[in-house]
Amino acid sequence: LCTLYSGRSFQAVAVFGVRALASDLPIMAEVQLTEGTFDVDGQALFYRRAEPAHQSPMLCVLLLHGIRFSSEIWLNLKTLSKLAEAGYQAVAIDLPGLGKSQQAKPPVPLGQLAPGSFLQRVFEALALGPCVVISPSLSGSFSLPFLFEHTDLVKAYVPVAPICTENFTAAQYASIKTPTLIVYGDQDAQLGEISLNNLKNLANHKVMVMKGAGHACYLDNSDEWHRGLLDFLKTLI
Repeated sequence: LCTLYSGRSFQAVAVFGVRALASDLPIMAEVQLTEGTFDVDGQALFYRRAEPAHQSPMLCVLLLHGIRFSSEIWLNLKTLSKLAEAGYQAVAIDLPGLGKSQQAKPPVPLGQLAPGSFLQRVFEALALGPCVVISPSLSGSFSLPFLFEHTDLVKAYVPVAPICTENFTAAQYASIKTPTLIVYGDQDAQLGEISLNNLKNLANHKVMVMKGAGHACYLDNSDEWHRGLLDFLKTLI
């Protein structure tokens, strides 16, 4: 079981799909926002998608979330719109058992390592090619197995103090060449330090330390978060 950060108790529930059902939302500025559900193994998962309204996106970014949040955090923080405005396709899902995917049963109890095939099926259901994967906190239990098992689908990796980093060896991390931006708040003395100590073994990584920020560092300083993320994405084009 991974070290799990949570400000409250939780239930283990959620996961899997193939049919995408999207409802169009109004165009805001030059950004097209859609939301809907898709099926993985017969269960409905919720997603939001933002992309440039009048051009093909340069890159796909998949945003996961922590246990206290859902895809709504990326909508409210304007991360989805900022990515789309910069020319990227941004897709945020509600993990099984959480948010609007609350009725979906997860492949394993939340906090345990999920099989890498779960996110592979998400990619298939949403017709995604290789993406940049943004993975805070709880979502590390989904993204890390996916990174190791399906490296070809991870264009780049942006872990934000994820759980479960202690479940892999330094040699395993060193074998991964995927460009990585390790993000954490310097006030996150628990998962921030644990995850950094493990993730720094990744062969191709940069570190972004957010001063004065806690575990959900992107909330404490969203401007710095967006600046650092967009600067990193530019290096991938």
